Amino acid sequence: MTGPRVVFVGPMGAGKTRLGKRVAASLGVPFVDTDRVIVTQHGPIAEIFDTHGEERFRALEREAVSEALQTAGVISLGGGAVLDAGTRADLAPLPVVWLTITPEAVAARLVGSGRPLVRDGGLEAWQRIAESRRPLYAEVADVEFDTSRRPIDHIARDIVAWLETEDR
Repeated sequence: MTGPRVVFVGPMGAGKTRLGKRVAASLGVPFVDTDRVIVTQHGPIAEIFDTHGEERFRALEREAVSEALQTAGVISLGGGAVLDAGTRADLAPLPVVWLTITPEAVAARLVGSGRPLVRDGGLEAWQRIAESRRPLYAEVADVEFDTSRRPIDHIARDIVAWLETEDR
């Protein structure tokens, strides 16, 4: 197989990493989380934001995404990866799952997370960011799954079934 089996996009806290790992295990393919790649290669994301700014982080993110998309498996992108036009273009031919979540459901996941873009603004900042990125997620996505209430195992099974139905 060449190229990703499926790519996950969506706002922070939607479950891209958790679902990505489960779907990869179900499919028997590798899993890559581009945020984890950045942390491994460059240190904590919050530190990168604090020391070098968001622009530098986005450049590192673009590199990590570009590299990850060369692998076969399941790829989870950071919430803001879709801000980059090159990334959006790279996603066009690939199967992309957009994970959504309600503000009420994500609130508990954000508590104490230290995510740089919501550290000071909390849930209001998350809502503003998620809403501003919504059109970009919609642009790149082939299918949407809400992670607000259903058990993660059920959502993972539905995604695998969608992939099999789509013959991807």
